[in-house]
Amino acid sequence: MVNSEENFDIKNLTTFKIGGKIKNVYFPTSIEEFEKILKENKNIKVFGNLSNTLISTDGYDGAIVLTTKMNKISISAQKVTADAGVKGPKLAQVVSEKGLSGLEFMIGFPGSIGGEVYMNASANSQAISDTLVSAICYDCQKGIVKYSKSEMEFDYRKSRCQRENLIVLSAEFELESKNCEDIKNKMSENLEFRKNHQPSLVLPNCGSIFRNPEGNSAGRLLDAIEAKTFKSGGARVWENHANFIVNNDNATSFDVLNLMYMMYTKVKESYNIELEPEIVFLGGNNEKENELWQRLNKK
Repeated sequence: MVNSEENFDIKNLTTFKIGGKIKNVYFPTSIEEFEKILKENKNIKVFGNLSNTLISTDGYDGAIVLTTKMNKISISAQKVTADAGVKGPKLAQVVSEKGLSGLEFMIGFPGSIGGEVYMNASANSQAISDTLVSAICYDCQKGIVKYSKSEMEFDYRKSRCQRENLIVLSAEFELESKNCEDIKNKMSENLEFRKNHQPSLVLPNCGSIFRNPEGNSAGRLLDAIEAKTFKSGGARVWENHANFIVNNDNATSFDVLNLMYMMYTKVKESYNIELEPEIVFLGGNNEKENELWQRLNKK
């Protein structure tokens, strides 16, 4: 029987440390359990490590799936397979101890493999698409489907998953054998870079707020409008990079969405560029939040 909980308080599982109660949360431990849940609950929403997700302080009246207990890793020579719920830093650490290189950039990401493959996560001149061999996904129409790297149609922070609403369940990578010390040095450099360019999770946040527009930088545009001075309730723009919002003082989801809308509006007014959210929002119970999220997504 699949583990599930009712009226689940989700706040402390999110990197933003924001969120109310979810009516029902399922925790599958395998692809088989996951498929069973999806067949019995049409259109259920699926999340991984909740590292790029803002959940309404007013909660969510539906059911969701969290893949955090789908966390198996297997290694055979240079081939590595990881379930969707495996955290990026954990996988980077495990393969480094085997002298395998190609996932060093994951050491600084709080996300899980499912989300990182879904969005083709990248940093420090490395990307998921560099080493991915194939991904097993769930298609609401076809069920379990396996896609090769070329079939995943990777682009900057994109894959076919967004367009076809696919859910990544596991991924296979082919890595390169290297000296363990060199790999660990690279990971240390990546952690240092992250420390200087992104807020520590001691300041709750969920990573970059807006995608980079084509040929431009969201951070640069937000810097130019002096977004680092912006705040709303308990949320504020991080002083070291304008494309990050931190939960500074018991911020609510409305505080964050309102701040995002302030940032979005000022950039649009100044440069006629409409920034696109990089984060995901789960809500529905608060009309003001719903309206802000629709405006941010131009719906």
